[in-house]
This record gives sequence, structure tokens and C-alpha cells, in this order.
Amino acid sequence: MNELNHNEELIMGIFWKRENALVRDVLEELPEPKPPYTTLASTIRLLEKKGFLSHKTYGTTHLFFPLISQEEYSKKSINRIVKNFFEGSVGNFLSFMVKEKNISDEEIQDLQKLIDEYDKPDKK
Repeated sequence: MNELNHNEELIMGIFWKRENALVRDVLEELPEPKPPYTTLASTIRLLEKKGFLSHKTYGTTHLFFPLISQEEYSKKSINRIVKNFFEGSVGNFLSFMVKEKNISDEEIQDLQKLIDEYDKPDKK
């Protein structure tokens, strides 16, 4: 899977929220300063070429829709980050997040509950 730059992620976020959109719909939702219509259309076509979007044609109008869910993209992105920056260790990643104060005490407790549930043998 290709990586997305910041602008591409912003555009994909609109598609994930809307489920499908015309170029002009995306343009309306982008923050200022908005790119020119043709620049946005080129970026959307590039996202299609990268395999993130596809489209249905209605006359001369193209309705674009995502081919990959936000959850799937997030999962692959996190896995890539863990592999590339934390020696493939989720423990190293979580340790970094805790040390950087990016995880609250409540989130740590929730993670511990998930770990405890994962470690429990199936009760029958």
C-alpha cells in the first residue's frame, strides 16, 4: 500500500466521511486556502491510480468512492510506523507513547484490560 501525504489524507478523510463525492463536493469541504479545482481533480485521479479511490461515471460526471476503509488504512499505517521506527515492537511503540504522554492513565488501564482479556483462556 502506498503512503499518503498530508493533503491526500485530508482528501481521503472527506471520502471516508461522505462515502462518495464529486470533485466539487470535496472542494467545498476543504479548508482555506482551497486548491484550484484542476489541482484537486489531479490529486483525486492520483489517489485513484494509487488504489485508494475508484469512480462511477454518470454521463460526463465522475462520482468517486473509497476502495480502502479508514480503519484499514489506519491499521496499515500504524503497522508501518511500528516496523520502521520501533524495530517492529508494539511494546517499544507503546512505551514511546506513554513516555511522550500521548496515552492517558485511563487509556493505559483500558489497554491493560484488553491484554488481560486476551491472555485469558476460553471459558467453557
